[in-house]
Amino acid sequence: MTDFEKVTDFHNMYRAFRRAKCGKGFKKSSARFNVGALDGVNLLIDQLKNRTYRVSGYSEFKVYEPKERVIQTSSFKDKVVQHCLCDNVLLPRMERIFLKENCAGQKGKGTLYGLDLLQEQMQTFYSRYGMEGYILKCDVTKFFYNISHDQLKDIVHYHFGYDPGICWLCDQFIDSTEGKGLPLGNQINQGFALLYLDSMDKLICCELGIEFYGRYMDDFYLIHQSKEYLQQCLEVITAYLKTLELTLNGKTQIFPFRHGVSYLGFHTYITPDGTPIRKVKNQNKRNAQRKFLRMAKLVAAGILPEEKLQASYGAYKNHISHGNCYRLGQAMDDKINQILGGNI
Repeated sequence: MTDFEKVTDFHNMYRAFRRAKCGKGFKKSSARFNVGALDGVNLLIDQLKNRTYRVSGYSEFKVYEPKERVIQTSSFKDKVVQHCLCDNVLLPRMERIFLKENCAGQKGKGTLYGLDLLQEQMQTFYSRYGMEGYILKCDVTKFFYNISHDQLKDIVHYHFGYDPGICWLCDQFIDSTEGKGLPLGNQINQGFALLYLDSMDKLICCELGIEFYGRYMDDFYLIHQSKEYLQQCLEVITAYLKTLELTLNGKTQIFPFRHGVSYLGFHTYITPDGTPIRKVKNQNKRNAQRKFLRMAKLVAAGILPEEKLQASYGAYKNHISHGNCYRLGQAMDDKINQILGGNI
């Protein structure tokens, strides 16, 4: 079975439909598809086989945390095709070619994996060189919005050119918006973003010889004992990103290893005696406090169900539990309980 045949296989497509509809039963597009699910799945398969499938338009909305972004989401039938393509072809192959330092959007990886990798690398660096070293922290300017369609298609065709059907289908999603950039909020675009900078990962780790490196989407760091060598690396990376039509933003800088590094919502550093510490960034603390105190006041006023506060706050407490944040959690509990007059 070729990769494209995996996408047009009925059992794979129906499984993708069931995954796509999880938690979306109340939405009109998924409800309509669900009424004639078998017919809908067969129609998608016929359109793919006949090359008549086209990506529908996107719905837009804004999110404001952790910063303001425009999110564009696909129609339900496009989500079904994305699930089938990603789960059966794209992600399995990508995971085989990615380096372990590429931390996002893969099974067994994620923010906690990235934080643990950073901490492990910092401890290993400290055991060899002590506090004598430097960190280059980089961030790509508006990464998703500046991905070149032509560059991305060249990369996709390089890795999947053995199957013209897969290349054709990927092109449909890449060219589903005009100009540069990929819509945020789609599963397939997360995979494309991971792949877009895979060559940079290999440049840094293999050609530049950086042992202590990690990347989560467009946020990455390099650790080395020589500041001068990191400056050379920065020049190479900047020039390479230019070939991908990307630039680094103003937050990119080199600083001493002893200062630690802000990465994935935490500030991680090593104390002089070698103890790793992971704390929530100050701005993230303030944002979370404002958010949950506002939610608590709405609950107290009877405007918001307490279950929504408990679910959201519980997820946040689970997040900060991966850092040295016990006192932060206790302080937040006390403030929320003071508003609610009870235990959260």
